[in-house]
Amino acid sequence: MKVGSVASAPAGHTGFCMEFPDECQSRGDQPVVVKIDSDRWDELIAINAEVNRRIRPVTDMELFGVEEYWTYPTDGAGDCEEYVLEKQRVLESRGWPRSALLITVVKDTNNSGHAVLTVRTDKGDVILDNQIEAVLPWYSAPYRFVKRQSASNPARWAAISDLRVSTVASLKN
Repeated sequence: MKVGSVASAPAGHTGFCMEFPDECQSRGDQPVVVKIDSDRWDELIAINAEVNRRIRPVTDMELFGVEEYWTYPTDGAGDCEEYVLEKQRVLESRGWPRSALLITVVKDTNNSGHAVLTVRTDKGDVILDNQIEAVLPWYSAPYRFVKRQSASNPARWAAISDLRVSTVASLKN
């Protein structure tokens, strides 16, 4: 995944950083990628599936009465950001480096905003998603990638150069 210029942080993430400032502090570590072996791969798959099962999908409007609010799931419910934040938290608690666990904003197949977790590995970037059970290479996901957290500072964001070609066929009657 190629990242480029600085991008604005999503409004929900800005609010999250105000509520949980320690989660958005640069730790001064050099950004790393995770060396993936079969145990690490199995752990990614298991955590993605476990969090997807544990959280019930509910919109922020239904849960919090606002359009956009990012937080950790507390009542077993949330939208895509709560899934991502929980996966990030669980992986980090198991020793995965935060600089390799990046919240990523995409446009889904309906052109709606959606969040996934990008995991930077020595085999390439993969995504954990609440809408897709499989852990996929980013380029295999049916999304247009927009921006993601900086690997060096979780409060900063970078634009993604998603140059994959998508084609649309049309038939005339």
